[in-house]
Amino acid sequence: MSVRKVTGRRRFPLAWPLLALVLGCTSTGQHYTANTVPASLLAVKRENAQTLDLTRLASASKNNDVIDRGDVIEVSISAGLDEKDSITLPVRINDQGVANLPELGPVTLAGMEMEAAEAAIVSMCIENKLYIRPNVTVTMKRQRMNRVMVVGAVKNPDVYELPRGRSDLLAAIVAAGGLEKDAGTKVEIRNPRRAGGRSSPIASGLQPGIDTVGHSSGDLTETTVASANPEVIPIVDADGKMESFKVDLVSATKAGKGGFVIEDGGVISIEKRDPEPLHVIGLVRKPDRYDFPIAEDLRVTDAIALAGGTSMTVADKVFIVRRVPKSTETAVIQVSLRQAKRNAQANLSLEPGDVVSVENTPATVMYEAINIIKFNISAGATLGSGLF
Repeated sequence: MSVRKVTGRRRFPLAWPLLALVLGCTSTGQHYTANTVPASLLAVKRENAQTLDLTRLASASKNNDVIDRGDVIEVSISAGLDEKDSITLPVRINDQGVANLPELGPVTLAGMEMEAAEAAIVSMCIENKLYIRPNVTVTMKRQRMNRVMVVGAVKNPDVYELPRGRSDLLAAIVAAGGLEKDAGTKVEIRNPRRAGGRSSPIASGLQPGIDTVGHSSGDLTETTVASANPEVIPIVDADGKMESFKVDLVSATKAGKGGFVIEDGGVISIEKRDPEPLHVIGLVRKPDRYDFPIAEDLRVTDAIALAGGTSMTVADKVFIVRRVPKSTETAVIQVSLRQAKRNAQANLSLEPGDVVSVENTPATVMYEAINIIKFNISAGATLGSGLF
């Protein structure tokens, strides 16, 4: 690529031969115009995570009377009206969902509401012939707290404790202070795999906005799946201890589907955007490298404005040099600056890492030659007047 940068006036004894020169950027690769560029080379729309309504990720209210693993319940058993005939026991539900009651033994209570748990304990009392007509009351003393780690583009990355009834993606983001300005829209959730089976990434199957994540040679790799398929199962890590899946915040908030469950020991990673800079070169006043906005679309005219505008009013031809996706090659897209100013379709969106070059044309060469001639004439007149 040969690009000429105009930095000032130069004096040439013979200016007209410059008219035969047309300096520009040439490429042996793919070359397109704004009208012929294929869809695979068009810039991807950049969503702003700050504008998403994250409240649409909220889970439906769970019944806090449902007993789960790790909860501590209080069981009161009475055989009569006398307080001496009553016992009250704090009981923790183990990881298998079982409560071990003194003299009664193990009883599975996880997944039961309080009334069902009371009926199960009454039945155990009668079967073990401890009481004839026992009165059993079960109350929730303390729900299990899930310790979850939130990392990436959040204001306060850390480990947080969330009540298991509200241990979901939205609660974790809120606990971490919300999304940072450089947050992307992709979230990866890694949940510990329960013994003997898979964890539950979502309350009622995978919802739209979820992509599974596979594991290969120690690295997580995204797997293409039908994200709306409720039968999709997150891929298990090579060590069999964690399951991973990805959530697209844009799709999830639009669908209004919450319930992305974070298990105890789960890890949430929020995408952090660090886009490659944009290069603006050629016939502009301030050719340089510029930071690409994190969550905004940037178009051809915006890039030239960043560089202080064109250095020649007649400059019109713009080349966008862009990497071809999944390739080491580059493609060149030619844009007319005049058309870009009048037509939004011609004012193409840019990608991070693009090179925008305002090119020489016969018109710009002529323009510079005329200015050089004017300068020579003016300098000669000034010199001649000084001799008399």
